[in-house]
Amino acid sequence: MIKNLFRRSNSSKENTEQRRPAVTPQHFDYDEDIIKTITKHPKTKEDEMFIRSAIENNDFLCSLLQNQKLQDVIDCMYPESVTPNEIIIKQGDLDGSHLYVSVTGTYEVIQNDEVINSFSDVRVFGELALLYNAKRLATIKSKSFGKMWLLDRVVFKHLLVRSEMEQHEEIVGFLQQVPKLNSVPKEVLEQVASLLKLEFFPTGTTIVEEGDTNPDTFYIIKAGSVTVSKKSEGLIDRLYRGAFFGELALLKAKERKATVTADAPGTECFILNRKQFLEHFGNIPDCISINFQIQPYKPMEELIEHTDLSLDDFKIVNTLGIGGFGRVELVQHSSKKELVFALKCMQKHIVAAQKQQEHVFNEKDIQISCKNNFIVRLYRTYKDQKYLYFLLEPCLGGDLWNHLHKHKPRQFEDQVAQFYAGCVIEAFAYLHERRIVYRDLKPENLLLDAKGYVKLTDFGFAKKLQMFKKCIKKTYTFAGTPEYVPPEIILNQGHDKAVDYWALGVFIYELLTGNTPFRTDDVSYMKTYKLILKGIDDVKFPLDVSVQAEGLVKKLCKSTPSERLGCLNGGVMDIKTHEWFDGFSWEKLAECKLPAPYRPNLKTNTDVHYFEKFPKDNMVPPDDNSGWDENF
Repeated sequence: MIKNLFRRSNSSKENTEQRRPAVTPQHFDYDEDIIKTITKHPKTKEDEMFIRSAIENNDFLCSLLQNQKLQDVIDCMYPESVTPNEIIIKQGDLDGSHLYVSVTGTYEVIQNDEVINSFSDVRVFGELALLYNAKRLATIKSKSFGKMWLLDRVVFKHLLVRSEMEQHEEIVGFLQQVPKLNSVPKEVLEQVASLLKLEFFPTGTTIVEEGDTNPDTFYIIKAGSVTVSKKSEGLIDRLYRGAFFGELALLKAKERKATVTADAPGTECFILNRKQFLEHFGNIPDCISINFQIQPYKPMEELIEHTDLSLDDFKIVNTLGIGGFGRVELVQHSSKKELVFALKCMQKHIVAAQKQQEHVFNEKDIQISCKNNFIVRLYRTYKDQKYLYFLLEPCLGGDLWNHLHKHKPRQFEDQVAQFYAGCVIEAFAYLHERRIVYRDLKPENLLLDAKGYVKLTDFGFAKKLQMFKKCIKKTYTFAGTPEYVPPEIILNQGHDKAVDYWALGVFIYELLTGNTPFRTDDVSYMKTYKLILKGIDDVKFPLDVSVQAEGLVKKLCKSTPSERLGCLNGGVMDIKTHEWFDGFSWEKLAECKLPAPYRPNLKTNTDVHYFEKFPKDNMVPPDDNSGWDENF
């Protein structure tokens, strides 16, 4: 939860940019009972046409909603009449939760009490609210009687998640009919299913050609049909939904025995290529079934230290940062001067008001169980009527964001970036071995210790993923910093550790260039999300970024999570052995024996000159005795 705590002084002339805020997670659990209550609202064909056109013409929503997903959203939108001078959206509101499509009426767009635009056409507005609680940037006011169609965020998220889950189950069901695949456990098929992509073949397209000596793709028909023919026999078969062909291409290359052509009006197929299959499951002899090893995970354990210390033992030396929930203080033991800590003080009533109790518990439970050289240590916690306290390892070298932005030019050389990326990779490897996803990597959340090593801090967005039938369950909460979130979070497809590897790619790009690859000047981040959905292949890398570094970033930022480096059969070793890291000593790094590229100049164990000076806080927060923190 340390969001924007280590801010630079306003007097600094070197850089006026502000640290980037993260999106506060709003808890989401898919609930079958909610699905049962979702109502389809009848519409005229004209209304349905208006809604469809508005969504398809919206640069952002057209990427999220296609085919059945689009139809489901249209079906579930409900009507609302408006009267003149009615406030539809109010600038500054923090709890927007609806998407709107105007059908009739005239509306004004008002910012800071000034009318900046008006419209009377069919259009979408308020779409960011479908993703998370976002501050409304303008007021929308009706100037006449009119009609709109609305969609609630909870309904929207459930529709998208249901669609993803149904499609996944459908693919697994198809795979269970495929020879050699149908003899393996379902958890293996779950992994295979995550690799398949949907592709449409127009009428008459030759999908497979007889005689092809280098086949590498397997197909399952989702919709439509195909014609199977041989040169010597003509038409020999027609295949429909659920049928498959080309399965031997997964096991070993064999000459195609027939030609397969898409019938009218076109055919939709799930496809999987041999390269992807082998990257996940290794080389599979034709005579045996897949032997997929479920990754063993290490247990978490509570590692409470300094149990003999009480809050009364400390005196405040200085304030290290101020955040939304309170302050981080540098504290020193009154008599044992060598004992210095960062004490994070969170106001309980603010945590409760923002409904962040679950994330505070996650932060405590996860970080206190982590003992790793690349993660800020949480030793123990305290509480009283006003605050929750985290007793943390002090890292007085400041944060990496500060060092990057002070560097001239504002980018690091490859060797420097490799060191900092290496620290993050070691931290991720430790977390992922324990089924923990971090979900908020960025330079602001990396602190430098006295040796110049960077450590992950701020575990408010971290989450331990659950297991179900030997498979890791994905989570659906929107969490992270907009420039760093991957497509699957925006698309509500569910996510796992692959989000951290996407963020690692963005992080390496930022270290090497000073900016993230998807950055825009759009304060709503809609343009940023649109670029993320377009993908890393549309990003033009600066000429001074090496070919090796560009290759690594592109492999980490694959739009399909299962294709990302770190998510393949080789796991994190695929990243460590990438050519960009040639010559890098992972052994010395793990032992903290590799010299850091920059070592903070700290004169004492209470030197805080890398942090901004903050005024004293004389405000006394109210007590919170509601009991929500009983088990803290």
